[in-house]
Amino acid sequence: MKLVALLTTVAAIALAAPAAASAAQFEGTVVSVNRDNRTFRLHDSERGTVRIKVTNRTRFERIAGFGSLRQGMTRIEATVRRSNGRWVASSVERSGGGGRHGDDD
Repeated sequence: MKLVALLTTVAAIALAAPAAASAAQFEGTVVSVNRDNRTFRLHDSERGTVRIKVTNRTRFERIAGFGSLRQGMTRIEATVRRSNGRWVASSVERSGGGGRHGDDD
């Protein structure tokens, strides 16, 4: 009985691990935008350039939507997941520029 419980636990962990490993976050500069395919290429200085697919479920923050993405935009963050061999964005946002958030001095 304990062996069955152990095997069930190990199987659950093994199944959950690939899902967590398939999510990622990229941050950088928009290299290009393909409006027809609803994709854009983002250059992350640490990870290189990736092609990211945008769907109707992608959330945008501090960007008016996919139509507002332009080549050369900086400080763009994309939270993505792997789907059918592609990076698909769950969210795309313009990161804050640092500054003094909430500081009234």
